[in-house]
Amino acid sequence: MSKWILVLPLFSLLAVIGVGLYVTDFTAYLGNNPTSCNNCHVMDAAYEGWYHGGHRPWATCADCHTPHALIPKYWVKAVSGYRHVTAYIAGQIPPAIRAKESSRKVIQENCIRCHQTTVATMVESPQPLERYCFECHRTVAHGERGLSLLPYQHMEAYR
Repeated sequence: MSKWILVLPLFSLLAVIGVGLYVTDFTAYLGNNPTSCNNCHVMDAAYEGWYHGGHRPWATCADCHTPHALIPKYWVKAVSGYRHVTAYIAGQIPPAIRAKESSRKVIQENCIRCHQTTVATMVESPQPLERYCFECHRTVAHGERGLSLLPYQHMEAYR
């Protein structure tokens, strides 16, 4: 009888977690489909900008916003997902999501990785790179700001 005291709550917890994962279509977030990133309305502007932008034929959200090594990629997805879910549950959804410093570094590394031959002289230069690629090339990945549903704000924060 005493084993059921431990087994039943554990089984119930696993059942609740399993149903939750099924209902939320959790596995969709493990892939690279941009429509998964656009499940929240706050991502509409970013998705719309990407959809009409120049990188769409070559890159998805994860290609730019997550590391490419397996473990770091899913760590970043887990941390970002946790942050997004808790913001949603707490009702603290910002009008537009802004990249944190750690995200900016990942994006910069991916810019350099994909455009290595183009930026080789800049990267190998003794002069330090003091700006992120997307500070000058802001409209490349997500298109012109006028195409998005929510215009880019707080420009002074990124200069």
